[in-house]
Amino acid sequence: MMDIQVRPATDADFNAMWSIFEGQIAEGETYVHGPGTCREQARDYWFAPGAATWVAVKGRERILGMYKLQPNQIGRGDHVANASYMVSPNAQGVGIGHLLGEHSIGEARRRGYLAMQFNFVVSTNSPAIHLWKRLGFSIVGTLPRAFRHRRLGYVDAYVMYKLLEDPARWALPYED
Repeated sequence: MMDIQVRPATDADFNAMWSIFEGQIAEGETYVHGPGTCREQARDYWFAPGAATWVAVKGRERILGMYKLQPNQIGRGDHVANASYMVSPNAQGVGIGHLLGEHSIGEARRRGYLAMQFNFVVSTNSPAIHLWKRLGFSIVGTLPRAFRHRRLGYVDAYVMYKLLEDPARWALPYED
């Protein structure tokens, strides 16, 4: 992991990001994007206004995974971060997800978020659930049969949440 860096994504990274995205979507097992998601829709997703997108890079060029960080909601919910992650199939099981997860938590804190929420973690995605629990997230809700798994049919999805700061130290909300 010594020669792997996490850095902000650029337009020049998108071809490699698309390759990872396209492969993950084709599996139909962990992401809500359908198989017909086109390249431009994927670009719009990863480089959405208000999102900060990061890549894990080996050496100077090989992209192993990526994540995007953004507010979970607007206005009165914008103190809670939301993030999405993808790791290249060739890099799974070696700690890239953990590296991206830790980086995203640190980046969320640095940006002033007070908590993080994942709105839709597919219940059959055991590696992701195990990782998020190891990083301090809890399952706070279950969405019954909310995901159409390519092989298993309808399966549950979880909402996962982590406080990034002790709520006793949160600044008082702004007044209207």
